[in-house]
Amino acid sequence: MNVSETTALVTLTGRDRPGVTSRLFAALAGSGELTVLDIEQVVIRGRLVLGVLLGCGPDPDLTAIHRGIRAVAADLGMDVEVTMGSAEPPRQRGQLHVTVLGKPLQPAAVAAIAGRIAAHGANIDRIDRLADRPVTCIEFAVSGADPGALRAALARESVAQGVDVAVQRGGLHRRLMRLVVMDVDSTLIAGEVIDMLAARAGCAEQVAKLTAATMRGDLDFITSLTERVALLAGQDAAILDQVRQELRLAPGARTLITTLGRLGYRCGIVSGGFSQITDALAADLGLDYAAANTLEIAGGKLTGRLAGPVIDRAGKADALRRFALQADIPLNQTVAIGDGANDLDMIAAAGLGIAFNAKPAVRDAADTSISVPYLDTVLYLLGLSRDEVEAAGRGGSTGPG
Repeated sequence: MNVSETTALVTLTGRDRPGVTSRLFAALAGSGELTVLDIEQVVIRGRLVLGVLLGCGPDPDLTAIHRGIRAVAADLGMDVEVTMGSAEPPRQRGQLHVTVLGKPLQPAAVAAIAGRIAAHGANIDRIDRLADRPVTCIEFAVSGADPGALRAALARESVAQGVDVAVQRGGLHRRLMRLVVMDVDSTLIAGEVIDMLAARAGCAEQVAKLTAATMRGDLDFITSLTERVALLAGQDAAILDQVRQELRLAPGARTLITTLGRLGYRCGIVSGGFSQITDALAADLGLDYAAANTLEIAGGKLTGRLAGPVIDRAGKADALRRFALQADIPLNQTVAIGDGANDLDMIAAAGLGIAFNAKPAVRDAADTSISVPYLDTVLYLLGLSRDEVEAAGRGGSTGPG
């Protein structure tokens, strides 16, 4: 771009209707040697704002340009502003995506996030709304910021404002994500399977204490799991069928999985729970991959032991790598979602690690966190809007759950 070139910024506002853009550019086409340098358009509640930056060449007929633009605006019953200036060197745009989730999203939160972005010397190039239900999600395209420093600052602000904030690299980074692997207990489903089994076995209180300590990271997972499974010894294996009937998916779980499948993603689950439960879940949801521990059964009874190797914190990360290898997808194109200390290695290994309604240690370690109960909000972190999600779901059920 020639920095001495004269430019005209045309801003057209008013009630949206078909043909506004074509009418404006038809008028511009007859106004001399103009070039289109930039264009953006947004419609909010039927009100259109259309901005066009034009290069006017070395000897523009400014009178003719103004006359043509204003004639179109008057005919359409819209307002127009034309600002003349000189071209500036092109600025690299949209290097980062800052995604903000709130239920509700208050003006104070938006002000605080935007203020932090400005304080880091960054510029907001564009703001889009990705969703307005059941949460409000907006996304800033930001340039000129250090990702690490901005992520740390916005993490603190998200806590203060009670919203979720994700900072990700822009460009092709998110579009290349192709494998999503999630935890099961308290992530894909509501509650913990081991606790449901314990409730039927009459040892709920003992198991709950061990589960809570494990989720906090206070107790070694293998030791905890071994002790909890031992409490189930002698129970009829039929309680596994009973628990399967009790399972409730997290709100939005089916929407997430169905949408990802229709968009060509691979999906898997990995659990410190039990394959007798997760295999049925994977079949019902049409998942590509599943890995979990297996309860030993003899004579129709639970023995209180596990069969085969234990999937612990390291085992979950190994499963993620195995799924990625089978799908021929690089690790930096994977997403891992979890809530407990047992998920930390998997979250660290993935290209994008998401803490879902997680313990503080997991939120601190993840790339981003979600604190609303809707699992399909993960789609917004992948750059999809609610409209796109609903469009992908047409012809099949993608409702909550």
